[in-house]
Amino acid sequence: MAGKQSEKPIYAFIRRGNNLVPEMDMDLRALDGVAQGQRVKVDIKAFRSLPRLRAYWSMLHEVVAATECAASAERLHEAMKLELGIVDLVKVGNLTVAIPGSIAFDRMNEAEMSEFFNIAQRWLAEKYGYVPQARAA
Repeated sequence: MAGKQSEKPIYAFIRRGNNLVPEMDMDLRALDGVAQGQRVKVDIKAFRSLPRLRAYWSMLHEVVAATECAASAERLHEAMKLELGIVDLVKVGNLTVAIPGSIAFDRMNEAEMSEFFNIAQRWLAEKYGYVPQARAA
């Protein structure tokens, strides 16, 4: 069994004109080993929407509280990913099994997460009659 990959820190930079400016001191310190004029590799990825992620988990908690459809929001999350096809296939002997996939930041970009959120809302509406509190008001 392979060990868990070591997690690399994620550094944040903000675009100012044609320059990337470190957001915090730790981001600035990440540049300490880089000489002026040195060429570096940068992987540009927009940060995911934390308000959307909070809304997603809030939605799952609301559905579980209202319907008792799962033991917890986390269990509903796992079941929903299976039903919506967010899966990883694992071979067990001669059998291939689908296990819930990940929606982690490194597995889904912002556009994919936005689409997943919308699909999840529709699925919860169809399956459990979920209406977001903001729309119900």
